[in-house]
Amino acid sequence: MIELFKERILQILQRRDYQPVKLAALAKSLGISNADFSEFKKAFDELRESGQVVIGSGNFITLPAISTRITGTFRANPKGFGFIVPLQANTYGDLFIPPNETAGAMTGDIVEARVLKKVPSALRPGSVQAKLRTGKRQGQLRYTGRIVEILERAQNRFVGTLLSDGKNWYVQPDGKSFTEPIFIEDISAKNARARDKVVVEILSYPTEQHHANGVIVEMLGKAGRYESEIASVIRQFHIPYGFSSEHLEQARKAAENFKPDDIGEREDICGKTIITIDPEDAKDFDDAISLDKDQNGNRVLGIHIADVSSFIATDTSLDEEAKLRGNSVYLPQRTIPMLPEILSNGICSLQPKQKRYCKSVYITYDDEGKILNRRFANSIICSSARLTYRQADRILKGHTKDFSKEFIGLLKEMEALSRIIEQRRKKNGMLHLDLPEIELIFDNAGQVVDAEPADTSYPHTIIEMFMVEANEAVASLIDGLNIVFMRRIHPEPNELGFKELARLLKTLGIKLGKNPDRFTLQSLLESVQGKDCELAVNLLVLRSLEKAVYSPMNIGHYALAGRHYCHFTSPIRRYADLLVHRILDSHLRGEDIEAVGTGGLNEIGKHITFTEERAEDAERELKAVLILQMLQKHIGDELDCVVTGMAGFGVFARSKKYGIEGLIQLEELGDDNWKFDQKGYCIVGLNTGYNIHLGDRIKARILSVNIPARQMNLTPAEPLVKQKPQKSKHPGKYPRKRATGRRGKGRSPRRSTSQPGR
Repeated sequence: MIELFKERILQILQRRDYQPVKLAALAKSLGISNADFSEFKKAFDELRESGQVVIGSGNFITLPAISTRITGTFRANPKGFGFIVPLQANTYGDLFIPPNETAGAMTGDIVEARVLKKVPSALRPGSVQAKLRTGKRQGQLRYTGRIVEILERAQNRFVGTLLSDGKNWYVQPDGKSFTEPIFIEDISAKNARARDKVVVEILSYPTEQHHANGVIVEMLGKAGRYESEIASVIRQFHIPYGFSSEHLEQARKAAENFKPDDIGEREDICGKTIITIDPEDAKDFDDAISLDKDQNGNRVLGIHIADVSSFIATDTSLDEEAKLRGNSVYLPQRTIPMLPEILSNGICSLQPKQKRYCKSVYITYDDEGKILNRRFANSIICSSARLTYRQADRILKGHTKDFSKEFIGLLKEMEALSRIIEQRRKKNGMLHLDLPEIELIFDNAGQVVDAEPADTSYPHTIIEMFMVEANEAVASLIDGLNIVFMRRIHPEPNELGFKELARLLKTLGIKLGKNPDRFTLQSLLESVQGKDCELAVNLLVLRSLEKAVYSPMNIGHYALAGRHYCHFTSPIRRYADLLVHRILDSHLRGEDIEAVGTGGLNEIGKHITFTEERAEDAERELKAVLILQMLQKHIGDELDCVVTGMAGFGVFARSKKYGIEGLIQLEELGDDNWKFDQKGYCIVGLNTGYNIHLGDRIKARILSVNIPARQMNLTPAEPLVKQKPQKSKHPGKYPRKRATGRRGKGRSPRRSTSQPGR
């Protein structure tokens, strides 16, 4: 527990709203019990001895002050400047690096920097850098830095498109992490041609005098083709793909040794009506549902989860590979599984009419959705039917042809129970964000030809509610065993995040109120349903919340309003779930539980949180590429957009249909002197007084598309300012007139039931 306490101490001290307190108050704020205080004190003493925390005047605890030199991870901004995240936390936080002081460092590089008190003078008003001019930061002197040495490069291989300027060959890297061209001296070795997608290894990094130089190490195919682009994203995000012969052999042996009729002490529930509901293209079915009534007429929900732990032993080669991958990666038309397909799509998948091993959770409810009892078992099931979400939705809407009364009745009972659970969870403070997703439509050649809103019919909510209930049930059980285990945690929002949310909402005419809680956020989200600002407000709320992560820390799940929570229901595609299954299995067998040590769980939690974020980033990146490729053929077309952000250089507008943002530069807004009003968070025409706010509707035309940079430039479909602007007689004073249509009051066509960070 000492390492866990160290992490928790450093986390709270690094919060920007942390106010120095004494040790007893720090322990109290972290919920340390009297029984754990001695170990907590030991953790604190070790941090103090290593110089990671200090005790100042009055015995108040803080992080050490910033030193004259720091070592940390560099995060570059496309505008040239960047920040260093120190490897050892200090009271100041991240260090700003001006554009001319980066020494050629790239995002992810480990660097050493000299800390300077000098503030650059040539900073653009209204920019992030310009805030440094105040000379103070929460009562402290402002610092900047100069990188003096790059200690370790984050990567030396990049993916991009091979191009020629007539004299030289160069690779234009994909994405935004590194945008400098990499010049290639010899392209003959790989028989590369113009417009090929390639992997290039850097031989010399760019300096102020010289371009980067590199060599092509892999050919991926013609840029623009689906296979080339998906290969590009896989390598860009360093996603493991393919399995070694050793991994495949272990999976084959597991499949060969599977004897479905040898159930041992498992409960045989093959005669029970059990169904799976999944997306149309799913092959890894890891959850199934049954619903019965007990002798008292109470509903008994059965959640049956594929028992992957029976096929993958701890510390085997395949277990290590699953840990490395962390999770399956779901890309458009391609899945990169965490486990070989003979397992993920074979003996572990709960296919209809096939006997499969499961971990079963039975939850008994009264008529109001109150939990009366929970029971857990190792079982063997035989799924009665496999339904897609669309099929289940059609049945619930009365289209019951070709389905038995048994299935129809089961689905209707599932819907009724789900709605009761949903209302109970909302009453407890569960948050729902409406963040629409899109599904890409492909032609036979694998090109994206259109997009449509993703299916969000109620069967999605049914399965989501049941899975959340099962996850919570298992977490509560293991908590009662007093075992450290892998949780899914969602920290409470910090005060600073809520202050920024309140400030931005105020610019929309929405008052958040003091000391907001879950119910305040619920009311806020309900109040904007169907309005133009709905998407913007949901995004603002999401950004104000902390991210959900994997960790053994016992701090609960804010968005789900749950004290005990873990991931249990998807062991085929998430390593966290497999860890939890192993603990549950030992408990059910009455064996000593061999949990991973706290330190080990901390590191695993950080790693699988990273792989989860990597998978999401890769999916987002590939979708953006495929959509931009399609839109490149539609220059001049009109898009229905919503304003989702703004800066000193323009307005970010998100296409409702395609879910992708474009930039409208200030000069494209119309005949006026446009400025970014940071305090009011709006773009203002100084002469006419017209302004643009978050959530405003705007029709825009596609001006240009830059696929390597993942950018789309837009221009208003109609001038925002239709009259000749008159120079203001009172500079700085202007009426607040909107340049867009009034906010609509119609209902949103659909609502998402997604919980942030679930």
